[in-house]
Amino acid sequence: MTVIVAEKTPDAVRGMLKRWFIEPRPNVFVGTLNARTHQKTLEYILRNAPKEFSMLVISQSKNCQGYEVAVHGGKSSRKEVSISGLQLIAEKWIEEENLPF
Repeated sequence: MTVIVAEKTPDAVRGMLKRWFIEPRPNVFVGTLNARTHQKTLEYILRNAPKEFSMLVISQSKNCQGYEVAVHGGKSSRKEVSISGLQLIAEKWIEEENLPF
């Protein structure tokens, strides 16, 4: 299963996503794709989306969490971090050069 949360999605990209995904909420796409279709879909989105477009992709994976997180494009108030091999989304963080120790 793949979940895509997109921001500032152009109509052409949104229309293409609706071929493979359902859209339960605006700019949230959920679907099950084989590996090749998954890769080709993400390549198409990144190739045809404007610079201000951004997306968070959560995909099924054979790791201890059972999924992987990928962030593409745009600025976000949240940051993807990896701690002890676990992928997490941080809402607030301190940059490494500003750590208190």
